[in-house]
Amino acid sequence: MIKAAILNLMQAGGVFDLMRFAHRRQTLILTYHRFSGSDEEDKTSAHAFVEQLKYLTRHYSVVPLARLVELLTRQEPVPAGLAAITIDDGYRDSYEIAYPLLRRYNLPATVFVVTEFADRRCWIWTDKARYLCARADRQWLTTTINDHESWLELGDEASRGRAALRLNDLLKQLPNEVKEEALERLARTLGVCLPKAPPEELSSITWEQAREMDANGIGIGSHTMTHPILTNISAEHLHRELHGSRSRLEEVLGRQVEQFCYPNGDNDERVQREVARAGYRVAVTTVNGLNNRGDDPLTLRRVHTERDLAHFLQSTSGFEQMKNKARSLSGRPVHPQPVSFGSHY
Repeated sequence: MIKAAILNLMQAGGVFDLMRFAHRRQTLILTYHRFSGSDEEDKTSAHAFVEQLKYLTRHYSVVPLARLVELLTRQEPVPAGLAAITIDDGYRDSYEIAYPLLRRYNLPATVFVVTEFADRRCWIWTDKARYLCARADRQWLTTTINDHESWLELGDEASRGRAALRLNDLLKQLPNEVKEEALERLARTLGVCLPKAPPEELSSITWEQAREMDANGIGIGSHTMTHPILTNISAEHLHRELHGSRSRLEEVLGRQVEQFCYPNGDNDERVQREVARAGYRVAVTTVNGLNNRGDDPLTLRRVHTERDLAHFLQSTSGFEQMKNKARSLSGRPVHPQPVSFGSHY
């Protein structure tokens, strides 16, 4: 990451304006996850979101995701300065904080909802490790997951957050059933009871809220039924996650649902084929970057948002993409852009 002082100088000098102009025919899809009324770690504050929305209204034509893809797949040149806003998972703060601000600035967006999460039947599984680490009455944890022994500090809030992030990185590599068993063992080891439904601060929007948002320019798309790593599940389970979530959303919303978001971004040719067979016409990944005319609408790239405006400008302008391309051509390693919300999708 470029130091903040240098970024601020680049912003003041118009570097990011030039970069945005240079990439004006590429389309921008933004990724958000969690929101807060104040400045909380791993969440986009209402203040930062307002700054970003103001910037987008000044410099981009923000359109619904479906419209952006329609323009990307036509034969004509893509209109300059197109952007779309996406929000993953459908936590309640997407309704309580993001939705009123999007309406204030009359901007469309897409919220990708996990249907059994909205039905109050499951957690977003990555929250379980965070919940356990936050509530454990001990200072250290030694555990083995996927043959990796980890010795994790559970001291202050920051160290507990790092421990949860490490656990989730290991859990993501496991088959779905094994992952859930590992979480149950972890709960027993830490002596923390996992409620059947997530606590209020980790809960989903309601279906009533989803219908309201969908009727007012904030489209609802599918993020599966239970948010598994799709490359780690069987063909039968994959079919159920894709078709079941689409069917549930269409039942609730009373319309066709054709937009999909890969949990954690994980996908391969098998998953992409099944996404198409399930009736989705658009699917977004977590691959960082802008999109070009003719790109596959089932593997769209997105830009991960940043908490401060200078980093936001760097990410959205295409500067980060250009920098990584230059590194690749020079043979230097390309470091992935840090992702907000603990690599949680």
